[in-house]
Amino acid sequence: MAEVHMPHAGAHGEHPEIHHETSDVNVRGVLAFGGGLIVTGLFISLFVWVLFQYFSAREAARVPPVYPLAAAQENRQPPEPRLQTNPRQDLRDLRVQEEQVLDTYGWVDRNAGIVRIPITDAMKLTVQRGLPARRSPQGNAK
Repeated sequence: MAEVHMPHAGAHGEHPEIHHETSDVNVRGVLAFGGGLIVTGLFISLFVWVLFQYFSAREAARVPPVYPLAAAQENRQPPEPRLQTNPRQDLRDLRVQEEQVLDTYGWVDRNAGIVRIPITDAMKLTVQRGLPARRSPQGNAK
């Protein structure tokens, strides 16, 4: 019924021209190729390193040109508004200034007689006096 195929059994007897390879890989050739790759990689790396050293020395020896107008304005600052150099300290200073305004007495307009009072005192006065309310017009009673 079913035929069993055995590929190695009797292969030499049925097909005498088919033989196995005596050597699958030339080990000496593979090692020589790998060694050549390593030597080439080292040579290229050395060449690139020497090239970078040359470029670095050339840039270090180069003297930037000095412009006479720029030398005279060395400490000149740009016009306002300037960029913040320390934004966290600027925020702290702003908070301290705001707290000082909110927690102390002071003049807003001395000529008009307008003063400011601490916020806590202002809230207490508002609770005591109440908030002003609008008066409803008498003709619009619902």
